[in-house]
This record gives sequence, structure tokens and C-alpha cells, in this order.
Amino acid sequence: MLWDKVAGVYDFIEDKLNGRVYGALGTRTAEYVSENDIVLECACGTGAITADIARKCRRLIAVDLSSAMMREAEAKCRGLDNVIFRKADIMHLNCDDNKFDKVVAGNVIHLLDDAPAAVREMLRVCKKGGRLIIPTYINSKETTGGIIAKACGLIGIRFTQEFTFESYKEFFRNLGLDNTEFFIISGRMSCAVAVITKE
Repeated sequence: MLWDKVAGVYDFIEDKLNGRVYGALGTRTAEYVSENDIVLECACGTGAITADIARKCRRLIAVDLSSAMMREAEAKCRGLDNVIFRKADIMHLNCDDNKFDKVVAGNVIHLLDDAPAAVREMLRVCKKGGRLIIPTYINSKETTGGIIAKACGLIGIRFTQEFTFESYKEFFRNLGLDNTEFFIISGRMSCAVAVITKE
């Protein structure tokens, strides 16, 4: 698996190419997490936001398909006893309906072949009144995002969709998710964050 192969260098590459955004993701995401929340983080990767979430919530289940990526995330979470790591696919979460207060998926939507199905699966496991928090890299005329996406392609990381801020908003509107707020973490490759309240 590609993600197993790049796990050891992934953080280094992110820091060099897009450090300001990568470093801010966890802090900004954790702002939406409360101390009594039970949180599911899908596609946790190397744990760029995992520890920040864990420090804010009651319990965190962090899942990924790559064992090597999860080992990197576990190292970042040493000393945090409220985190459980499990191997799982964002497309088929082995969880009950309406289980989690918050469901997070950082920088994965643009990599998926069927992003709408992933969002529906995350909504399924989120409690009514709970929130999905979905940061995703975007391109704009003001950033070098397109160049970074091409560079990722050279090592085998394929963006199935290259969102702009407007097309990211439209993606959720097309899913009928009008109860969504958005903000941007600006940088070399900016990140749009969608915060969806499940009705």
C-alpha cells in the first residue's frame, strides 16, 4: 500500500511544502470538540490532528487503512490514554448508527473515488445534532496548490478532485447539506474546513 510506504516521510514532506497549514489543522479542528465528546477520526493518517482532538475530548477512536500511518499517529499520542486506534475504511465504518458526537476526516475527501458516499457514511455514525468536521486541501489563484497536487502525483498520491473554495461549498450543497459552515486555513496549499451539523 502506498500509504505504508510514505508514512515515515509524510510529515516531513507536509512540513516542508505546507507547514503553516499542516501545523494549524489540529488546533483549528479541535476548536469544535468539547470535553464530553466521543469522537471518531476517519483516515487519521500520521496523526496531524489526532493528538489535538484527543486533548479536548472524552474519547477518540482514530481509524485508518494504513498500519504504518497509524503507528506514526500512535507515537504522537503517547501519554494520551483516551485514544483507541483501529484499522478501518472510511467508506465502510464498522460502527453503529448515531454513535459519535463529532466525526472528523482531515485531508482525505479529495483523494476518494466516491467522496459523497464517504460523507454519507460519516453522517450515518454521527449523532443527531452532532458535527462532521472535514478539512480538505483546495486550490486557488493565490496559492501554489495545483503545483503541490502535481508533486504529490509524482510519488503516487492522486487527487481525484481538486477543489476550490467555491466548488467545495457546492459539493456539500449538492449533497443537500445546507447546515454547513466553512472557513479557510490559508497557506501555500490552503485548506477549506467544512463543519456540518447533522439535523
